[in-house]
Amino acid sequence: MNPKFWKNKRVLITGHTGFKGSWLSLWLQELQANLIGYALPPPTKPSLFVLAQVKKGMSSLEKDIRDFNAVLATLKKHQPEIVIHMAAQPLVRQSYKQPVETYETNVMGTVHLLEAIRLTKGVRVVINVTTDKCYENRDWVWGYRECESLGGNDPYSNSKACSEMATSAFRNSFFPPSRYSQHGVAIASARAGNVIGGGDWAKDRLVPDCVRAWLKGQEVSIRCPQAVRPWQHVLEPLAGYILLAEKLYEEGALYSEAWNFGPDAENAKSVRDVVKQFASFWNGASHWEARPSEDFYEANCLRLDSSKAKTKLGWTPKWDLATTLRKVAEWYQVYQEERRRVRQKTLEQIQEYMG
Repeated sequence: MNPKFWKNKRVLITGHTGFKGSWLSLWLQELQANLIGYALPPPTKPSLFVLAQVKKGMSSLEKDIRDFNAVLATLKKHQPEIVIHMAAQPLVRQSYKQPVETYETNVMGTVHLLEAIRLTKGVRVVINVTTDKCYENRDWVWGYRECESLGGNDPYSNSKACSEMATSAFRNSFFPPSRYSQHGVAIASARAGNVIGGGDWAKDRLVPDCVRAWLKGQEVSIRCPQAVRPWQHVLEPLAGYILLAEKLYEEGALYSEAWNFGPDAENAKSVRDVVKQFASFWNGASHWEARPSEDFYEANCLRLDSSKAKTKLGWTPKWDLATTLRKVAEWYQVYQEERRRVRQKTLEQIQEYMG
């Protein structure tokens, strides 16, 4: 990563009011990017976006990715050089309850953005952030590579697979790497593992569910204690997106493809193991009970193979699972004890990660 690269770069982040979007916005503000955010209001209360005063260091637009005319107008007005697309309906269980909204946001939202980029000039880099769940999950024990089949048994996972395919179609149809010298647009997609970190308040996610219960002195119920996931701190894939954006800007055609950003193999742990370890770092009562639920389908095992990012980008995870969970617990302790320091704590952890 080259911090000097980002100074005064015009960057558009969709979904900047969400958990990952807020962390990325603060990081790029630290790197002195000229930042524009495009998103609906924060999806949770409390939210990292509000607590860390993310809006202070950027132009924040409250708009819907499903509104094509608004997307097009934003690109024409602000003329970003780099676009990082994170706007999404990101929850598996919510996708069962609101499948139409999930597909409208995750699929057509991506199409709207790509079409707006096609109709405007100035964008050089596009990264569509999807998920490790975009793969056709076969519950096997080895990691999925970028060449594996896409799929998804639930509306969320399937919609993200569709978003990946839309990205590939626009890249091949309108911005093929073979003609990069003519159009000058580099498009990639990024697939991350199970991201955790301070400031996540989404429902039906492991760490936020634990935090909500433990802050109230209550016991948390764990639905799928045996499920194995690739856990990683939110800063790990964000570092990958930042590095990938630099490579796309400088050598577009060589990096215009899909990329995995997952943890090392030893950090793929069961939900039960993660809760036990997180509880050991929690400052206070941290009771939990396994209560398996079969209301909705959830994969038993999911791992990513990030060999390509390590080899071709030089990206590699920095924090093991113990470090990650300790950092998360420290963040929520600051929230619990002195909320006005949330922004400072978030920036401190970014600086610690950058080292």
